Amino acid sequence: LGLSAYDASVLVSEKPIADYFEKVAAGRDGKLAANWVINDLLGQLNKAGKDIENAPVSPEQLGAVLDLIKEGTISGKIAKDLFEIVWNEGGDPRQLVESRGMKQVTDTGAIEKAVDEVIAANPDKAEQARAKPTMAGWFVGQVMKATGGKANPQAVNDLVKAKLGIE
Repeated sequence: LGLSAYDASVLVSEKPIADYFEKVAAGRDGKLAANWVINDLLGQLNKAGKDIENAPVSPEQLGAVLDLIKEGTISGKIAKDLFEIVWNEGGDPRQLVESRGMKQVTDTGAIEKAVDEVIAANPDKAEQARAKPTMAGWFVGQVMKATGGKANPQAVNDLVKAKLGIE
């Protein structure tokens, strides 16, 4: 699974945690499942003073969130927001994404329009970015902000670099 010794030790520390993880990881990326179970789920449970048997997010719900990330339907950032909603309100993650318009924007036309607008509004920064390619990250951040975090970050990054002529 490619897990660190620490991750593995956390996941097998208690049988209910191991059982939960196994359900989430079944047929999915084990490392991604481990990260979500350890960092997000156990982190929230710890804050709320709950144990895994009383987790408001079932292994099936968390698995659905991971599937949506893997399919490219949502980004990691949107997944964090979705996890919060499922934690607080319950529900089917896939239906929540549909009903709340949380899908990641993968339409290159819409992303390109946002990239063009940000570059046009910041010609000075565009010049700096051409001289210092690491500045492209600033544009990616602005486009992500303009799209409410819904644009596919990799697509934004590729388009920003192409538009600015950065390798």
